[in-house]
Amino acid sequence: MALKLYGGARSRASMPRWYLEEKGLAYAWIQLDMEAGEHQQPPFTAINPFAKVPALVDDSLRAPGGEPLHLFESGAILLHLADHHGHDFQGTPGEVAAQRALATQWILFANATLAVALFVPANREREFPRLMGVLDGLLTEGRSLLAGPWGSPSWTVADCAVNAYLAYLPIFFPQIDLSPWPNVQATITATQARPAYRRGMGLDGR
Repeated sequence: MALKLYGGARSRASMPRWYLEEKGLAYAWIQLDMEAGEHQQPPFTAINPFAKVPALVDDSLRAPGGEPLHLFESGAILLHLADHHGHDFQGTPGEVAAQRALATQWILFANATLAVALFVPANREREFPRLMGVLDGLLTEGRSLLAGPWGSPSWTVADCAVNAYLAYLPIFFPQIDLSPWPNVQATITATQARPAYRRGMGLDGR
């Protein structure tokens, strides 16, 4: 199988796994035993020397040394999948370039800004309400984050990155009152109901 995704339970691997499921792409899921330290041992450290998940092996492309392409960092994996397998970006060369740039923006926002606001307590108190207020205005009526002059796609890699973090809220922070942000709440509910999301999160027994 061309794509092999390595991850662990309750890890960022759920984001690329959700994307693969949403796009109906064939892949092998290799779940590592993080508590046993399997991610710190060969052969996984040959894929990611930093011993972190997720990691992707793509046999359809060759790295400079001729071996299959190895990727780590969830954002890099998501963008690679969108470029080469999911075909998220459509239109003229200029439209494709704009869509890819915006997708990169949202993936970096999710991993570098939204994640910090959620999981760092000091930032959660200061930044979280401000970010939620802005996102609530952007997520009206289930709007895609890549809506633009080329049309309004229903779901893309940008939505995967951002909405995956939003869906973490009721899992990791059930005490947070989300009622001030009804569009964020609706997005979380819609995300949790998506069959591909449930498969990617391992909620249906897979």
